Amino acid sequence: MSSNHLEMKPIQDSPLLILISAPSGAGKTTLCNNILHARPEIVRAVTCTTRAPRPGEEDGKDYFFLGEDEFREKIRGGEFIEYAEVHGRYYGVLESELTAKLDDGADVILNIDVQGASSIRRISKSKPRINDALVTVFLMPPSFEELERRLRRRGTDSDEVIRRRLITAAEEIRHSDEFDYIIISGTFDQDLRRLACVVDAEKMRAHRTKIISSEI
Repeated sequence: MSSNHLEMKPIQDSPLLILISAPSGAGKTTLCNNILHARPEIVRAVTCTTRAPRPGEEDGKDYFFLGEDEFREKIRGGEFIEYAEVHGRYYGVLESELTAKLDDGADVILNIDVQGASSIRRISKSKPRINDALVTVFLMPPSFEELERRLRRRGTDSDEVIRRRLITAAEEIRHSDEFDYIIISGTFDQDLRRLACVVDAEKMRAHRTKIISSEI
């Protein structure tokens, strides 16, 4: 008499699009750089800009540097999932940049401001490939006093610019409950550990796990 057995193989292979937002000075760029260093399987989404390259910047690595006519043509073609004009220069995220990396099986991290995050959440609802992968994280400064200290420590802004950044931060924080996760910023190591926990938790979500079974 013979008996059949089922072989089960769970696979957690759904790539993530990890969107990180925070007020200016909260440390999101440092956090993104640290998670990229700690997790080589995560890659950075490269955004487009019409500004000129700065010394040491490479096209396709730091940004895709486009002429204004080319950028506008991509706007007309609906190629950007999000774009904005900042101080006379355009910045944008190509939908193809995200989907190509997700289709390659890579987890993708995107450093973007709160307004851009809102646009991506809205637009992604009609784009299942991106919506299924999207995980949004808000890096919350522990206090306005600490945020001001971090801004002043950078040594790049005047008192008036810092004042405006803090006013903007207050408005951005009001939208923090629209994100999937909030990380209250601590040390660089604490922020990294917390983001790594978010990534690991999302990888274990039931809808991201495929169960392959066969009879043997």
